[in-house]
Formats: sequence, structure tokens, C-alpha cells
Amino acid sequence: MREYIEGTIDEAGRLTIPAELRTQYGLVSGAKVYMARGVNELHLRRPITHLARIYIEPTNRCNLQCVTCIRNTWNEPLGEMKPEIFHRILEGMRLLEETPDVVFGGMGEPLFHPDIVEMVREVKKLGSSVELITNGMLLSKTMSRQLIDAGLDKLWVSLDGATPESYQDVRLGAALPEVLANLAEFRHARWTKHYPVALDQHLQPHLGIVFVAMKRNIHDLPAVFRLAARSGALNFMVTNVIPYTFEMQEEILYSRALTDAAYTSSPWLGVLDIPKIDINPITREPIYQAMRAGYSLVLAGASLGGRENRCPFLEKGSLSIRWDGAVSPCLALLHNHKVYLYKYERLLKSYQVGNVLEQPIGDIWNKPEYLSFRARLQKFDFSPCTLCGGCDYFESNQEDCIGSPFPACGGCLWAQGIVQCP
Repeated sequence: MREYIEGTIDEAGRLTIPAELRTQYGLVSGAKVYMARGVNELHLRRPITHLARIYIEPTNRCNLQCVTCIRNTWNEPLGEMKPEIFHRILEGMRLLEETPDVVFGGMGEPLFHPDIVEMVREVKKLGSSVELITNGMLLSKTMSRQLIDAGLDKLWVSLDGATPESYQDVRLGAALPEVLANLAEFRHARWTKHYPVALDQHLQPHLGIVFVAMKRNIHDLPAVFRLAARSGALNFMVTNVIPYTFEMQEEILYSRALTDAAYTSSPWLGVLDIPKIDINPITREPIYQAMRAGYSLVLAGASLGGRENRCPFLEKGSLSIRWDGAVSPCLALLHNHKVYLYKYERLLKSYQVGNVLEQPIGDIWNKPEYLSFRARLQKFDFSPCTLCGGCDYFESNQEDCIGSPFPACGGCLWAQGIVQCP
């Protein structure tokens, strides 16, 4: 049921927002707030000064060798976060006026870090909501109980296939029966901890499943969803694959979606407004043809173009911390790596705004250079590389054809709603 929150407008035209919401979204006195017009509503966006979430990469090592992994093409050193780096993060968080949420993830397997349980426990002591994403192979009975006792709020598990064959086709070295057995043990451990509460929505940590969609596994999606439901998952997230190798380009499911008018919000396009409607063999083809007709699409009151040119990491008020303490605006800029788009190789250089060994998190967050970048990112003042993809500037994120300085984010798939993560 939708929550309605009431505010008031005084005689001077100032909107009064309840204190709880002001705190939650960083709407403090003096904060600059950007607004977006809707047809019948006005959307307030989180101020760029509000730090609400921290992604922590405990390690960039992993126990698997997935065909979708960024490590297949990079030359980055491998390592794990040392205690002194993690303690600096904790110290920096204690100095913040509000305690941000924390997500343990990054480009490695968090459970591969020997101190991950203690890391979760220490962050929980600060009052943060804590999430962790894992491939599930190291989620033993002991590990499940330790994470639950440490206070973990949500566990995300990557599940990219519904049969042992399709699963191992993506995640080399993994075994689906073992992951499913681990999920069963995790669910039992939650139930034992919270007995007699039996409903999954009341059990902590909540469970979420992430599915990386490709041509080779999309047929498994319904079956994976059923496996997730049986495991007690309350959240199910589908994301697209990022081609870190030339060969993985053949697996993408968004070659049209990047430029499709249906996913575009533009004053130069007509609007096709479709209500709630059954999707069945009778309606499937007509609706598909309507979506391909060159109109911007509104489905059940929601514009499908609402996800373009919006950085999800900025919208969440987040920053990312690499295993060695380096701070970046997002996961995509944590490491030097290459990706492929429109058959072109793109070399993406990491962008570091500081290191927690040298400065507290709050000082890094408020650096003028970093604030300036976030302001540019909120306006998304970059060339439309995902629509074009043809000039020499496309080869890297160093600059773009309209003169944007490094990092130029016009070719980012996250900002176009193609790739997503918890």
C-alpha cells in the first residue's frame, strides 16, 4: 500500500517536510535540491551532499572464475583489506553526522576475506544497515550462523542458472546443488534464530537473489525465480551482463534497448500510454509491436524512460571503497578495466578521489573536486556515447566529444538502467 506523507507550504512558498524524511534524504538547511517535473507530480532528488551508502570491497580475490567477470581482462593486483584500512573506515564513519548504510561487495567475493564476519559485526555496532553480496559457495552452515549473529540485514546471492549445467556454464568452479544446499541451511539458521517467527518477511537477514541475464541463460529465468522463492528470497534482481571480453558481446540482451524509443524520455517523441493489462498469448505480440512503434512508453503509469542518464550510485548517495582504501564514486570506477560496446573496445580508467588511509571519509566526500563531479553527474552533462558510439573519444572515459573532463560517464551502462546492483 502506498505511503502518503503530508507536508505544508507556508505563505512564503516554502515546503515543510517532516523531520524524519529530512534526515533520511539529507534535506538539511542550505542543501541544494534538484527537482524533476512529472505530468502530475514534482520529484525531489537527493542532495549531492548527502552520504547515505558506502560500498566496501573487502577483497578483489574470488573462489570462482566466472565467464562474466571483470578479472578476465584486467591487470590489477589482487589483495584483501587490511585491518588498519578497515579501522580507518570505521573511524571515518563515527565522525559523520548520520550513519550511512554499508554494502560489502565490489569485484571480489566478500566471504573470501577471513575477517568478514567481524567486519559486519563492527559496522553494525555503528548503527548501519548492512548488506552483503556473495556467490553462495562459501555460505556454509557455520558462516550462515555467524553472519546472522553478527546482525547482517540482507544477504544477496548470485544465481545465474537453474540446472547444474547452465549454472556451471557461467560460474566456472561452482556447483548449483551446493549453493542451493547452502541457501537451505541459511534459511533454517534464520528460522532457528527467530523461532517461532515463520514468515520470511519477518526474518533477518532478508534474502535477495541476483540474476545476470544473457542469451545463454535467459531461458532459465522462470526456474531461477522459483528456486529463489523456495529459498525464502523476498527480493529478486535481474541485471544485464557487461561484456568485459569481445566474445561476451554475443551474449547481451540490450542491443536494441540502448537506443529504443520506448526506453527514452524526450520532448521530441510521442508518448504511448499503456494501462495495466494482462500479458498472455493474446496480448503479447500486439504489445510488443506497440513498444517497437517509436514512442516513448508509459506502462501502468510509470515511464520506462525514467532510468536513462541517471547514475544509480549518485541517486543512492553512495561512494565505493576499494580493498586498498582508495575511494571512488562508484563500483564501475574502482578498477582499471576494459569493456566492449558496439564492437568497440573501451579502456576505462579508475577514478580515485582519495584514500581512507590519508583522509577521513567525510573529508573525502566534501572535497571540492568530488562535489563538482557529483554536480556534473546529477545533470548528466556528458555526450550520449551509448546512443552514438562512433568517434575516437569513445575508446576511453578520459574525455568525450563535448569536452567533458575525466571521468566522462556518457558510455556508462549503469546510468542507462542496463546494469544494476543492490
